[in-house]
Amino acid sequence: MKNVLIPTKLNEIARSLLEEKGFTIVQDPETPLAELAKAHPETGALIVRSEKVTAEVIDLLPRLRVVIRAGAGYNTIDTKYARRKGVDVMNTPGANANAVAEEVFALALAHYRFVVPADASTRSGAWEKKTFMGRELAGKTLGIIGLGNIGQLVARHAAGFDMTLLGFDPVMSASRANEFGVKLVDLDTIFSESDLVSLHVPETAETIGMVNARRLGLMKPGATLINCARAGIVDEDALREAKKTKDIGFCNDVYAADAEGEKSVRDIAEVMLPHLGANTHEANYNAARRAAEQLIAFVERGVTRYVVNRGVPEGLDEGFQQLAYLVASVARHYLGNVKSVRQIECSLYGGLDEYAQWFLSPIVAGISTDFDPLSDAQEAEDYLEEMGVSFALRSTDETKRYGKSLTIDLLGGKGTIRQVSVRGTIAEGNVMISRVNDFDRLYFQPQGHSFVAVYRDRPGVIAGITRACADADINIEDIRAPHDSEALNALAVLKTNKRVPADIVERIQAEIDAEVAFAMSID
Repeated sequence: MKNVLIPTKLNEIARSLLEEKGFTIVQDPETPLAELAKAHPETGALIVRSEKVTAEVIDLLPRLRVVIRAGAGYNTIDTKYARRKGVDVMNTPGANANAVAEEVFALALAHYRFVVPADASTRSGAWEKKTFMGRELAGKTLGIIGLGNIGQLVARHAAGFDMTLLGFDPVMSASRANEFGVKLVDLDTIFSESDLVSLHVPETAETIGMVNARRLGLMKPGATLINCARAGIVDEDALREAKKTKDIGFCNDVYAADAEGEKSVRDIAEVMLPHLGANTHEANYNAARRAAEQLIAFVERGVTRYVVNRGVPEGLDEGFQQLAYLVASVARHYLGNVKSVRQIECSLYGGLDEYAQWFLSPIVAGISTDFDPLSDAQEAEDYLEEMGVSFALRSTDETKRYGKSLTIDLLGGKGTIRQVSVRGTIAEGNVMISRVNDFDRLYFQPQGHSFVAVYRDRPGVIAGITRACADADINIEDIRAPHDSEALNALAVLKTNKRVPADIVERIQAEIDAEVAFAMSID
């Protein structure tokens, strides 16, 4: 396993550290990876950056045991095929976090001080001091959406600019956010009160189009939006329209594709860069060093902390990990993304408690889109501690005869506390949600598109919900509408052919006076 192939430009620190430990290194950034794999079948470890590690490449390396991505994202690696072949895949999360965090301020300052146009003007021989009257960051309010590694560093760096910090993160506790000077608020408050809004969330079904016409309409005239996260989070057409009536600045470093060609935001971005967030010498050094250190620890001590495609232990059906993820995800949607999670409690029935450590990561992933479900239990514990969220595994009463099932309770919010309890099981090979709070015998499949509402039971409500969906050209595929134990409230769960848009959710909630109403789309 000490034969290492590096088919990429990587800081020399990786080669240096590995050779000190007796590894044999082949580094060739020019030859295509498939050709290198054919030429070096003895390879036991592969270190890559953005190179595609396909099933073909894996098959060409019969002695391959580990692939390390020198960086965070690993979508270019066929992790599932690697697992079938017994190959571990690791990443180096956080190695480029500071580089991205600093880029936020590079963009903000470039925009506030007209760095790009003033440079061009001065080079041309002009002297336009009055034209380029700028602004200062000091005293401004910065809204940070997403308080993971990068968001937290943005907050820490902002302290040097004497800024007021607002933050939104559906998992982090208010007490934890306070530790680095951030006041947790809802998204509407972020957009309405911030002078600058910086995005640091992944692109998921929940975050695509998060920056929409309504939220852009809340922004102050002259406010600035900074996107160093993912392109799909911002509705570009909505921003284009908003800029017609409001002087909203836009600084951008992310695109639908990292490639040459005209960019769709060129007419609305004051500053735009070619995805340079992690493109620093320091980030490259950090990622290279981390990759080498992780490989050494893997070979010498069997350390697998950053393996992202780990399997399940013998005796556990991986379908129950999927169940844990889906139950947690439903509970998170019910609690509402505007409320931070404070506490997680879990009950495992039917012998599942024997595998408790294997459920923690999918549970955390169901609650936070920032967390990878293939991470290990220690990483999940570290993440919850970082976010200030408590976790408890409860003892169970097997006389209840729930079979192999699990229950997840979430407690969240500040001021007004909301709690939700969801139980799920697997029936005939299908994941089922069997109970939500006091609504029992529910048995609906949470995958796909769903709309959920809790309301005071009375005639005509279901008809009103389906009519609103029909008006929006949404087809209803299934309906469940149980009552609670006192027959006072009802829960409506509708499976739909596409996601119910936020404006339709708001309309339905207002029309039926729902206590809870939300749409969810779960793969």
